[in-house]
Parts: sequence; structure tokens; C-alpha cells
Amino acid sequence: MKAKNGQHVVGLDIGTTKISCVVADVMDDGRIHIIGLGETPSRGLRKGVVVNLNATVEAVKNCLQQAELMAGIDIETAVVGIAGGHIRSFNSRGVVAVSGRDRTVTQEDIDRVMEAARAVNIPNDREILHVLPQEYVLDDQGSISSPMGMTGSRLEANVHIITAASTSVQNLVTCVNRAGVEVQDTVLEQLASSESVLTDDERELGVALIDIGGGTTDLAIFERGSKWHTSVLPVGGDHFSNDLAVGLRTPVPEAEKLKIRFGCALSSQVREDETIEVPTVGGRKPRLLSRQVMAEILQPRAEEIFNLLLKEITTAGFERVLNAGIVLTGGGSLLPGMVEVAEQVFDLPVRHGLPTGADGLVEPASGPEFATVIGLALYGAHHASSTTGARLRLRPGFVGAFNDRLRSWFSEVF
Repeated sequence: MKAKNGQHVVGLDIGTTKISCVVADVMDDGRIHIIGLGETPSRGLRKGVVVNLNATVEAVKNCLQQAELMAGIDIETAVVGIAGGHIRSFNSRGVVAVSGRDRTVTQEDIDRVMEAARAVNIPNDREILHVLPQEYVLDDQGSISSPMGMTGSRLEANVHIITAASTSVQNLVTCVNRAGVEVQDTVLEQLASSESVLTDDERELGVALIDIGGGTTDLAIFERGSKWHTSVLPVGGDHFSNDLAVGLRTPVPEAEKLKIRFGCALSSQVREDETIEVPTVGGRKPRLLSRQVMAEILQPRAEEIFNLLLKEITTAGFERVLNAGIVLTGGGSLLPGMVEVAEQVFDLPVRHGLPTGADGLVEPASGPEFATVIGLALYGAHHASSTTGARLRLRPGFVGAFNDRLRSWFSEVF
């Protein structure tokens, strides 16, 4: 399968704990071929929101430089993910009369009804990120996915509107711009993750996507092929590390290392005779502790997160529509035992969501922690035309090498 002529896309995920970037060619079949990948520790963010502009700019620059070096190109634009506790969503409806004489629905009618649906009052300090169509109703016929060309007199549209704090979005855009890159589009991270980890069957049957990041846990509910609910919990993987730091009386960086190497969210999966060496503070000697003690600290936090999500799902009225179960993704879902704890809390089938729809340099980016950044690249590939695709230019060294090869080829042929 060949790449589209000169069309590339760049996904940039600026998270609380890490920043990742993917550079990819857009293939004819809608998939992406990854040619560059960058990943650096995040600085200057808290719970998905910029709190130190200069630190964030430097971290973004470092990540972009890694991706540029691997891909051999300069990045000019990128699709950037938006997350944080400031995200809000609600459902809305618009109604218009079909304008044509023969009452055939045209694209103009669809545009007008979408505009009517988004004509809602929102506070001045907020802006609309996405208006996602859920279903159309033509006269008395509902559950229409595309009314184009159908006949009727009254067209309605049910939509899901996602808003964000204007200052939070602007600060993130400013960081990317100061790093030398233009923001092609801002995309809600749950929406991006769904592009890479959910199947069409899951979207149709009803599924909850749970993305556990460093500072926040994002929830998105899909049913009948559309998105119906969005929410963000201000709790994430960093809270597991903080709990360990307090419970084991060890520095937070050491607690993070212990969590990655020995952590488990389900104490019953850990043998009682397993021990770990725990660094202490103040220059004291390390202590030997049972690994099960660490699991008993992590399990209540995992149960708390999933119970809060269950309450959110129940309050929103979607507990009976999740026929395809739960999909866990994000770096926080890598903790062993998370799937089993989620199954106990939700009483539903749960699976890990691994990114799909990409090839090329997929091995370094095959885990759930890369679901968002690959989803951002896929979103850019699926929703951007050839005129709005990310603009990238070859580095001078690469141009010279290409010209040398071209001259050599011409001399061989002629």
C-alpha cells in the first residue's frame, strides 16, 4: 500500500508525566506508517494543565527534536491532544426545515442543522472543541446516521458538544507555537485514543473507554457508533506513586520505580513470600518489605478510581448500554491487576486497549501508553484533507543525499 503524495501527519500528546510525538505517512487505505517517534519526560504540567510555560516549551522542543531526528524531517504543524479537569461535555439538539423544493436533504441542510445544534450559550471563558453528531431524525424517522439525499420536511440532529477552558487551550497552543510548531488541530484525548483502540463493533454495541494517564483518568462512552458521554477524573497514575511514597516512606521518584518494577493492583496475585528492597529518606539504609504490602497500598487506589467511574457512568444513565464492556488504555493501565480489579468493580468484560491502525516503527509504540499519540496521528489522517495535512520539509542534509542518489541513478540509466 502506497503513501499519499507527500502527505504526512504529526500527533503530539502533551501529558502530565510524558510528552510523545509521532510522525507518520498517510497511506491510501487510511492507515498510517510511522517514520518518527519522540518521547521525553513532561515538565510544567499538572493534571493536564500548563502551570509552567517555559518548562513545558523546553520539554516539547526536546520531544519534537527526537521525532525529527528519527524521521529526517522538520515538523511544521501537529495535531495536539487536549485533556484536563477543565473538559466539560453535554448533548444538544438542532432542528431546521429542509430547504429544497423537492424536500431532498442536501449538505447545506446538514450544515444548517449542525449549526443550530451548536448554537448554545456557553460561558465566555470556555470554547467548543468538538461538535460530534450522534444521530439524525428526519420527520418521524430516527437513528439515521447520514440523511444526505433522503426526503423529508423537518431535519433534527442530536450532537455531543465538548468544551474546554479557553485559557488552558491557549496556554497549550502557546507552548507548541513557542516550540516552533503550528497547531493544525486540537483534539480531545479520549477521542484520539478511541481512534486507535476501539473497534467498530464496540462503538456500535456500547463501550466505555477509560484512559488512565499520569494526572487524570479520562472516560468516553460510545453507543450506536457515536459518542454520548465524556468526563475527566482528576486522579491518575501519579496518585499510585504518591500513595506508595507515603505508605512505604520512600521518595516519590523511588516509589515510581518500585511501582513500575514490582507494582500490582491486586494483592491476591502476589505471593506472600516475595520481598522487595525499599529505599528510604534521609540517607538511611534500605528496608526489606513484603511485595504484598505494596499491593495492599495500590489496590484501594485502583478500586477508588473504578468506583468513581462506575458512579459517573451510573449517574449519566449508561450502565445498561455497555454491551461490549470496558476498554482500558493509557500508561496507568499497565499496572498488573488493573484489568482484574476493573472486572470486579464493573462486573463487565474488560480488555487492554492497544493502538492499531499503524505500521512502520510500531514496536516502540505498541503499548497502551501510546494509544493517544497514535490516535492523534490517525485523527489527523482521517479528518484532514490534503491541503490541511501537516506540512513537513526535508532537512538540507537529506535533500543533498537524495539529489546525489538521483544523479547516480540518471548516470546509470543514461
